[in-house]
Amino acid sequence: MEADAQRSLSMRAARRTDRSSQTSRYKEEEDGGSSPGRAGQDPLKMIWKRGFVRLVFVSAIIWMMLILIALLFHVWSCSSNIRFLSALCKKDSKVLNMLDSIGLSPKPQHRCPIPLADDPEAIVIPKRTPNTIPKRLSYIMVDEKANPPLFGGHQSWTERENSFKLNTTMKVHCGFMQNGGADMDPMDVEYAKKCRFVVASGIFDGYDVPHQPSNISDRSQKLFCFLMVVDEVSLDFIKQNVTVLEDADGGKWVGIWRLVTLHNSPYDEPRRNGKVPKILTHRLFPHAWYSIWIDGKMELIVDPLLILERYLWRGKHTFAIACHKHHRSIYEEGDAIKRRKRYARPLIDLHMKIYRYEGMEPWNPNKRTISDVPEGAVLIREHTTMTNLFSCLWFNEVNLFTPRDQLSFGHVVYRLGDAFNFFIFPNCEYNSLFILHRHTREHSSVVEWVKSLDEFKRNTSGLKESRGGLGLWSPYPGDLDSVHLPPVARTSPAG
Repeated sequence: MEADAQRSLSMRAARRTDRSSQTSRYKEEEDGGSSPGRAGQDPLKMIWKRGFVRLVFVSAIIWMMLILIALLFHVWSCSSNIRFLSALCKKDSKVLNMLDSIGLSPKPQHRCPIPLADDPEAIVIPKRTPNTIPKRLSYIMVDEKANPPLFGGHQSWTERENSFKLNTTMKVHCGFMQNGGADMDPMDVEYAKKCRFVVASGIFDGYDVPHQPSNISDRSQKLFCFLMVVDEVSLDFIKQNVTVLEDADGGKWVGIWRLVTLHNSPYDEPRRNGKVPKILTHRLFPHAWYSIWIDGKMELIVDPLLILERYLWRGKHTFAIACHKHHRSIYEEGDAIKRRKRYARPLIDLHMKIYRYEGMEPWNPNKRTISDVPEGAVLIREHTTMTNLFSCLWFNEVNLFTPRDQLSFGHVVYRLGDAFNFFIFPNCEYNSLFILHRHTREHSSVVEWVKSLDEFKRNTSGLKESRGGLGLWSPYPGDLDSVHLPPVARTSPAG
């Protein structure tokens, strides 16, 4: 019996040893296997290793959260109504482009809704506005003071002064002097003769490619001619980057846009060349009744019939333009142009001194318009004799002085007084009509960097424009030395 009891105890002890060894083996397997020195590893080292892994993991989470917060702030600032935040936003950033490509780009929020009609098919086109003063308008076509002639001619100071005096019958300078440049192909001239409703745009010196409009109704596609004016450099650039189709008559098309080539560029500077189709749309397309001009960098996203109804027909206007986002006074705008080096500083000052001498006051709330400075990227016009005259006088200022047309617009309005009744609408509505794209490259001209008139006098090989801005080099019939420009306070950090 005792032998059996001892045998039983020894068997139990053996089973306990086996279970103990199995448990130890299971733990080693769960811990990733055994290692020779594991039993003697320093506990502090084990704690440090685990802590380091946790630190890396937490740091990665925090870093990802910071990136996400920065991304959300960037997107929010781009759609914010706060001027300071919107000024920080870079609308053409790679972030927004990436989000837009996958359909996650934030929809733009505007400070005011645009009160458009709902259905282009239901819009009733009114009768044309009758001409009052002037009733008949003709143009000076021959430049007798230059050979070869200049596109804008040689308008004297007396002729300029008389052009602001309204009469029933008027004859004024308005570009397109015979043999002065800006020549259209005959096939484009014939095509434009049938156009009564025009959406026009322009690309010069290869700064853009055509952007296709969207939300265009079938009625507007049949009613409107979409005409993209280009120079020869831009035509070659467009052919290299997008598909250009040619019809049986030789017309060139990019989607809905018909490309209209202007040969023999009238000016040395692309900026000034671009003002020809923009301001003188009625001269390029003389058979048009209505026109909507948009800059080449813009994509139209509203049906053009809705635009005409909202900005012309509803209020019985013949000319509409958006006000500038930041500036109200031309002197504010001139200061911003100098600060951003958008044109030669001494020429801007001279331009502003002439306007100040002629009585142009800084904008104030008592003026009849909400701003003297427009956002010139969109012009909406009925081609009456009065709007055509205004366009000619505006262009003559651009031809005589600087190509910064925002400076000239308010002065021509001032000189015509109450005779020119137009609609200047809020900037936020302007932002609801288009999508703004970036240029393929930045505009640049040596003229923009000139700091003093002495630089022009010392260098006659390239700094002075030979075919534009002649009014800044002709003796002005007034004492400009006594003129002091009004002080300018910067009203917006983005302006």
